[in-house]
Amino acid sequence: MEELRNRDGLTEKEFLAKYRPGNYERPSVTVDMLVFTVEDVRPPGRSVPDKVLKLLLIRRKNHPFMNQWAIPGGFVNIDESVDAAAARELKEETSVEDVYLEQLYTWGEVNRDPRMRVISTSYLALVPGEGLKPRAGDDAAEAVWFTVRREQQEETEGLKTWNLFLESRDRSAEIRYRVTEHFTKNGVLMAEETQLLPETRDRLAFDHAKIVNLALERLRNKVEYTPIAFNLLPEEFTLTEAQKVYETLLGRPLFKANFRKKILPMVVETEKKTENVRHRPSQYYRFDPDWRKKNEGF
Repeated sequence: MEELRNRDGLTEKEFLAKYRPGNYERPSVTVDMLVFTVEDVRPPGRSVPDKVLKLLLIRRKNHPFMNQWAIPGGFVNIDESVDAAAARELKEETSVEDVYLEQLYTWGEVNRDPRMRVISTSYLALVPGEGLKPRAGDDAAEAVWFTVRREQQEETEGLKTWNLFLESRDRSAEIRYRVTEHFTKNGVLMAEETQLLPETRDRLAFDHAKIVNLALERLRNKVEYTPIAFNLLPEEFTLTEAQKVYETLLGRPLFKANFRKKILPMVVETEKKTENVRHRPSQYYRFDPDWRKKNEGF
């Protein structure tokens, strides 16, 4: 078969031999990892703890944005995939490893990094907090769990406004943004514009506030149609614990009966029950990875 030649008369082998990548400007590629967990908080007078959502942040050791809080991340090496880079950078900066990372979004604004043109792939991970003890390393001065939540302030046609809060456990760092979303229709298309304005002295480095905001929105949506919330639960859990996790991710209370109708096809009973002398023991369950096959048509 005759080899194909381009308009310069070159075969592919000849073209590649003459090709010089250095003749073209190239962006750098980074990865950013959003690691979420939940933590128990026990309000006064309640026997069952509530849950709060936590996000792992690092305090940057070097310029740019030195001493500011950021999502763990770093540059992709020339000889590794973005997935491998995400796992490596997370371990180097926080000592967290062996967690499932799912690609969230690719960020490519031209001026998002003051050093150079940088395109970043963000990753999402949900992990049980038990036994996970992050430690800072590499370019991170600290690795700290921050409570994170969104509180909606206003919603009208074409406009939504809320506050995005992040607070360290010892409350030494508090980050708050006012988020405004505008929606405009052009025929059948919907255009969306999001603006985040910092309202505290502490703020997130780079465009990481946008990344956190999108991650929270994606979490809330995925909880509705996937079993992603079970990644935040221990291997064995009660239905009350599961409901608290769902409510934390959705940001609203759920009706007990409706929730249990939704979740029972996704779990199986264990032989374990809670030990409580004041109330009837609660049954422990575990997530059933084969629940879809067993409940076809559900």
